[in-house]
Amino acid sequence: MEILVALVPMFAWGSIGLVSGKIGGSANQQTLGMTIGALIFSIIIYFVVQPAITVQMIVIGILSGLFWSVGQNQQFHGMKYLGVSVGLPVSTGMQLIVNTIAGAVFFHEWKGSRDFLLGFIALGLLVLGSYLTARQDDDGSVKPTNAMFDFNKGLRALIFSTIGYGAYTIIINAAGLDPMGIILPQSIGMLIGASFFAFKKVKLDRYVWKNMSCGLLWGLGNICMLLTMRQIGLAISFSLSQMGIIISTLGGIYLLGESKSKKEMRYVIIGCLFVIFGGILLGYMKA
Repeated sequence: MEILVALVPMFAWGSIGLVSGKIGGSANQQTLGMTIGALIFSIIIYFVVQPAITVQMIVIGILSGLFWSVGQNQQFHGMKYLGVSVGLPVSTGMQLIVNTIAGAVFFHEWKGSRDFLLGFIALGLLVLGSYLTARQDDDGSVKPTNAMFDFNKGLRALIFSTIGYGAYTIIINAAGLDPMGIILPQSIGMLIGASFFAFKKVKLDRYVWKNMSCGLLWGLGNICMLLTMRQIGLAISFSLSQMGIIISTLGGIYLLGESKSKKEMRYVIIGCLFVIFGGILLGYMKA
């Protein structure tokens, strides 16, 4: 059952880049709209569940939310420069390395040589799959359809994104607090961070309001990942959540019209298979 819940973020988070890409707007508009939607989701959860919220939850939640806003804002910037079908797989691979190593080494979630062997094989499959889905033709015969394409700026944005996302998950996992109680303070921190990026740059227009739907998707994925993080650990729960690159990569190609050559499509198919095999191996480890 834990594995099924851990797969919910795969579908929810894997759809965010597609929904935001279809809606449009700047990276700051997308981040602000998404955080407003996440806040609405967390308020609904609070009144339904009515969890106890302590001072520690407020501090940790707001701090993790601030780090998340850095991660998400920079990921949106990265996808603007690289496209969804390239930017998100690269971002996913970087996050997998940080969070899996943190869970295995710092939180001692893998015990014994078997766990480390299978875990690093699964991580290798996921990272390799992420790389292949983002790989481009060596001869450069197919030019990116994204007019803003800039690999250096995109990579730099994704490095900052990885730092923000890594801190967001690691802080929560280290604190070991009730997921139901922490999501409201966390969403407040997210909104504060997003407002900082949007200050004097963004008007509350239709792009902001429409991107609230991304916040609802994120909130659903977030609560499922936080719940499973306590049961199966950060390394496995986060890795399973990132299998959503299959959805974002194929969706970026077929729904957003991001072009791929025949060779690149072969890379994408092989990469998606590697991601699936890596996820299956992680599920086998838990079983």
